[in-house]
Amino acid sequence: MGPGTDAPPVRQKMFDRAGQKYRGWKPHNYSDYDSGSESHPLMSSDTSQTSHTSFGATAFMFPDSETSDLESAAPVRPRPRSPEFYNTARRPFLYPVDNFRKNDSSWEDQMSAITYNRFQYYSKLRAYALDDNALIIPNHVVPFTYFVPYISGTESRGDGKQGSLVTIFAVWNTIMGSSLLTMPWGMQNAGLLMGIITIVAMGGLCLYTAHKILQVQMHHGEGNPDGEVAELATQLLGKWAGYIAKLFSLLVLLGAVIVYWVLMSNFLYHSVDYIYETVTDTADFSPQNGSEAPPSVLCPLYQFYNEVPYNTSVSEGQRTTFDRVWNLTTTVPIFLVFVIGPLINFRSVTFFTKFNSLGTLSVMYILVFVIIKSASFGVNVDFRNIASIHFTPVFQASFPALSGMASLSFFIHNIIITIMRNNRHQEKNTRDLSIAYMLVTATYAFIGIIFYICFPLRKNCISDNLLNNFQNWDPMTVIARAFLFFQLITVYPLIAFMLRSQFFMAVTRDVYPGFSHVMGFNAIIVTICVLFAVFLPSIGTIIRYTGALCGLLYIFTLPILLHLASKRASGKASLISTVLHLIIPVIGAINLLAQFFV
Repeated sequence: MGPGTDAPPVRQKMFDRAGQKYRGWKPHNYSDYDSGSESHPLMSSDTSQTSHTSFGATAFMFPDSETSDLESAAPVRPRPRSPEFYNTARRPFLYPVDNFRKNDSSWEDQMSAITYNRFQYYSKLRAYALDDNALIIPNHVVPFTYFVPYISGTESRGDGKQGSLVTIFAVWNTIMGSSLLTMPWGMQNAGLLMGIITIVAMGGLCLYTAHKILQVQMHHGEGNPDGEVAELATQLLGKWAGYIAKLFSLLVLLGAVIVYWVLMSNFLYHSVDYIYETVTDTADFSPQNGSEAPPSVLCPLYQFYNEVPYNTSVSEGQRTTFDRVWNLTTTVPIFLVFVIGPLINFRSVTFFTKFNSLGTLSVMYILVFVIIKSASFGVNVDFRNIASIHFTPVFQASFPALSGMASLSFFIHNIIITIMRNNRHQEKNTRDLSIAYMLVTATYAFIGIIFYICFPLRKNCISDNLLNNFQNWDPMTVIARAFLFFQLITVYPLIAFMLRSQFFMAVTRDVYPGFSHVMGFNAIIVTICVLFAVFLPSIGTIIRYTGALCGLLYIFTLPILLHLASKRASGKASLISTVLHLIIPVIGAINLLAQFFV
């Protein structure tokens, strides 16, 4: 993660003395080398005390002091040295304690900068350590606020960890996303019974492979406790596996920003359209589907991108100037650039992390929305009469659309280690992860099943964005679109920042190589998003292809290969276990191939 503010450079030479360089920690009789040299930082004397926990605490060094505030004994007076040893430009980058005022609005950004600079500094130092466990990077390096929402009554103990309740809720909150809006469409593609089976099966497979990643990290992550799946892949499978893992992690984030752009375009279009119709008093309150359903319900199957009812008699001359300027698939995605563009070029995204609780609120609102609308519709199911408008198939040959979509809906594998390592009770990781996935599965199934069986029109009218099944003037739909639009505006810069940071770290080893580089990268990403919003504004299609492709590697293949490599390294591999586990990547390949036949 990048620093929250402009920080002084930390890339300094590891030795500031001429002559032969000593590789490793200095012996105790090397009194000639002291804290003036970066080969032995933060140690002003042989009696200085450093520990793993001290780096995670709020302890600071003074630039003009040769001692730490962690000293437990009187320091040994150093030998006299020449003035060049005291050149502060050659010392480790330090933050004076007087610079920090919690009431200052930039305090959190400063703390983010400290965290990132410690990460860079200790990583460089570990290359010169003889002991693999020396100067291990603290667990708090990754800004966990990206993933963990605040829960009232669960106060931190100051150890950088959280209990099982927060961990479970963090996993649930991180997995939940825009897939909630597409679940009824997925059920429509799979059929009622097959849809339930598919959601449960995909949830179980994703849970199993995520658990395998945690097991491999537990056995092989001692040397790199702050690493993720890409580091494990490099360690156990080779550099090629690490590169592929990083590539597909970028593809997942790219798919997410594309889906968010399409959704924001949709929400912005309908919100402004509602305001226009209200001001000009041109809203159409007449039923669009005869007397079969409430007037607020639509069937987008017979609409043209939800703008006006499809009617060949409607000529171009009958369209107003507003309709030509404000168009869902031609102009709105471009107008959105002027709203989102400035937000994604910030060097720090700390401000947007303050709104991470909006994700939870949006999920809750969608649940309430579906419950209220479904209760007003009543149950509309007919399993026998194919000609009935309420005919509900139990099986559809197009069920792979749901399995592909579920691959991305249950995806958390590229950050699961980061989230679970902050669990205070590591021995309960398996239980907590299982509970979280069961809650996610139950939430997805509830939204999909309830809306599917209660929808009052033909089941194939269900849109891949369930809000498209309601008129612009429907009050609950108006609130949902406005609220979700604001929530996505705060989430999009975070996802774009993660995408940008991972890309530049892989290419340049610097999360912020320069303003021009960031501007160019963001311009490419925004252009891709706009093109999808114009030519393929179907979030269901985007999610299922992205999920099937990235899931093939990150869910079905990489965790299994890591598991088998771990077993082989420990001498516990067996033929039966290997064959059974290799079936899972085959399932992922079939899932991807099936997307082209739906």
